[in-house]
Amino acid sequence: MELKVYVHRVSQPSRALLIFNKMNGIEFEEISIDLTKGQHKSPEFLEINPMGQVPAIVHVDFKLFESHAIYIYLASVYGVADHWYPSDLQKRAKVHSVLDWHHSNLRRGSVLYVLNTKLAPAFGLPLNPQAAAEGEKLLLCALNTIDTVWLTDSGPFLVGAEQPSVADLSLVCEIMQFEFLDEDDRSRILGPYKRVQKWIEDVKDATKSHFDEVHDTLYKFSAMLKQKQKPAGEKSEA
Repeated sequence: MELKVYVHRVSQPSRALLIFNKMNGIEFEEISIDLTKGQHKSPEFLEINPMGQVPAIVHVDFKLFESHAIYIYLASVYGVADHWYPSDLQKRAKVHSVLDWHHSNLRRGSVLYVLNTKLAPAFGLPLNPQAAAEGEKLLLCALNTIDTVWLTDSGPFLVGAEQPSVADLSLVCEIMQFEFLDEDDRSRILGPYKRVQKWIEDVKDATKSHFDEVHDTLYKFSAMLKQKQKPAGEKSEA
């Protein structure tokens, strides 16, 4: 296989990349890098991505990391459907504007909040309430920006598009990390943003042939953590 994709399905950008490849019929070998076991810090993987993060790819002998760069490269190499990465330069620039915004806003807020309220112990880290509070503030601001800026009345997807782009996929997979949160917490955060909720469902529907299959590991990992975090003596539902 000329394309090897190094991912962990608990990782938001890993899932987005897998869905992107599958939706576009790109043949690849999936190589799992288990973040909970520290495989992303192994000498072998650091040869591929010295940053020690997933996803990363090796295409023949070309190594590349950072998910947004990977989308752009693969879209260019494999000639994917135009809506994923538009050939029209102005539409493409709008997609880039969302991707550039994403890392410092939605992604940063989501990672800080979810990691420091639920996920940190799975990676051998302590919970950090101060970081969680900072993450929540960023997260709520980011959701409001999606609702009022990136979603418009001219189309159901980001920047008014009629079909999803790599930006939609990247952001929705980020929001799917909310699966780790308690139901009340998830509802409190997403509840005020009905437009965002509809957009999430639209992206899921547009990618339904692969969305749930790629997210199955996330669903199972989330259920396992919630079971472990139940107070002593609390029984599971039948």
